[in-house]
Amino acid sequence: MYALTEGICNRLQNEENDNQDLWSSTPVVQVLSVRSVPSPNNNPQRNRLIISDGTFFLQSMLATQLNHLVEENLIGKNSIVKIEKMSCNFIQGKRLVVILGLQVLQKDAEKIGEPKPVVGEKSPEVDTNAPQAQAQSTPAPAAQPSTSVAVPAPKLRAQKNTRANIYPIEGLSPYQNNWTIKARVMRKSDIRTYSNQRGEGKLFDVTLMDDTGEIKATGFNAVVDELYEKLQEDHVYYLSKARVNLAKKKFTTVNNDYELSLERNTEIEECLDTDHLPTVKYAFVPLSGLEEVAKDAICDVIGVVKETGELAEVMTKTNRTLTKRELTIVDESGFSVRTTLWGKQAEQYQSDDHPIIAFKGVRVGDFGGRSLSVLGSSMMTINPDLPEAYSLRGWYDDAGVKTSFHSHTSGGASGGAGGTINRSEMRTLNDVKEAQLGMSDKVDYFSCRATIMHIKPENTYYPACPGENCSKKVVEQHDGWRCEKCDRSYEKPEYRLLGQAWLQGFNDVGVAIFGLPADELHDIKERDESQFNTIMQKAQGSTFNFACRAKQDTFNDQTRVRYGITRIQPLNFVEEARSYIDLLRSGWAQ
Repeated sequence: MYALTEGICNRLQNEENDNQDLWSSTPVVQVLSVRSVPSPNNNPQRNRLIISDGTFFLQSMLATQLNHLVEENLIGKNSIVKIEKMSCNFIQGKRLVVILGLQVLQKDAEKIGEPKPVVGEKSPEVDTNAPQAQAQSTPAPAAQPSTSVAVPAPKLRAQKNTRANIYPIEGLSPYQNNWTIKARVMRKSDIRTYSNQRGEGKLFDVTLMDDTGEIKATGFNAVVDELYEKLQEDHVYYLSKARVNLAKKKFTTVNNDYELSLERNTEIEECLDTDHLPTVKYAFVPLSGLEEVAKDAICDVIGVVKETGELAEVMTKTNRTLTKRELTIVDESGFSVRTTLWGKQAEQYQSDDHPIIAFKGVRVGDFGGRSLSVLGSSMMTINPDLPEAYSLRGWYDDAGVKTSFHSHTSGGASGGAGGTINRSEMRTLNDVKEAQLGMSDKVDYFSCRATIMHIKPENTYYPACPGENCSKKVVEQHDGWRCEKCDRSYEKPEYRLLGQAWLQGFNDVGVAIFGLPADELHDIKERDESQFNTIMQKAQGSTFNFACRAKQDTFNDQTRVRYGITRIQPLNFVEEARSYIDLLRSGWAQ
């Protein structure tokens, strides 16, 4: 039997909020009741707990990132738990303990003592001896779900100006007033102008974070003049008297259902205390794992800049000129990925000494396989003070600088996991089907030796954009060949090969099969159809070694597996003979 922390409920209800030892403690309590509280506007459901120390009980709220404990029936009536992280909210002047981290010590236990409502706590309308039920009470403030199970709570400590109403960002909602958050400015946008039916104006936005979450805050017009210079990136502030609204998801990538509107009476004061400040938290995805991240998803990555591109300009669909710069970053997973900087970040980037860069909130693209784009809401930190950065620095200086990296490409003569042909692990096409490669959520890679039996001549090549670093299909219009990506028209396209049979490959694969670039193949077809057909027939019956990937694809509500060629090699008969000799000497032949 676990011993409950004596007197903790009374202390949580009545002691001052600046008692750092209390709010950073890890008391053991018993859960007398768990009730689900509906949240408005389809926000995550909240769970209200009645916790007891055996003598008194009080109400508390379970943070939404811990909802799975209730949903998976890991916690219930009379469970003994250790509170690992907690915070304090004030709702309509009433104190409410928010549990941010929790460890279940004993799922099922006997009720301990005959606890009574703590002094100052109104007895909840709940029978602590009754089975769990659904509450019909007033909805509690909604909070943004997090991906971590236990997150640090803001430490409420005394300062020259003692602040008793420090709220965690995770707990903000339109139903609270008189709150103050203590948050770090992760990023601040430039001042932007706009024009609509109501006239012209200007705005800026910042991304704020504390140990429980992030939130976007936006200021318009006169507020820009008042607050823009007060808020500086990487500084920590007390912020209050801003309006909490539902987030406009179309205009933000910040992971919160709410956002703040900064107003003329919004109060901002820099926090000069150097203890217990919120720090930026990353959830890094290795570059090798980007293949499994959905297109347009937002993620965090860290890598070494292996190559830096020149500053370039592109024209948008609205005829605006944007500057961009492409970086190639690599990491210990052995992969590289093209990462695009835009605007001022592209113009101001100067580092040429292979720095470590941590990106927070970059968008994953699927052009040419996988790429990354740094958004206006993204955060880029060069040579950050992080363990991952120090590890990368040591690895790159020692071994990474000499490493050949895979790239996430959708085709071509090299690149991608599986870009290397492994003769010792060749599979037959029948093996690939029986093993159901590509049927899971992840990409499967395999090597095979196969003979081309059929080529679809009508899908041999396509008209591509001749622009730099662009191979998107172009469409012929009255003013030339139009590329939607580059927002430009060209006098003629650059034809690129698209060989398609049971396996699908792109330009370099086609060159290896036909022995000709796509432009020449197109000219031959236009000039002499019979010569074109001869080339097609000659390619059939050729045998190659292929490195391939298998991945599910859904089109018109039908799911099937697509097999893409990441590398193609003509047969080298000397090497093939050696591979057979090695096979005969292996345990397989004994």
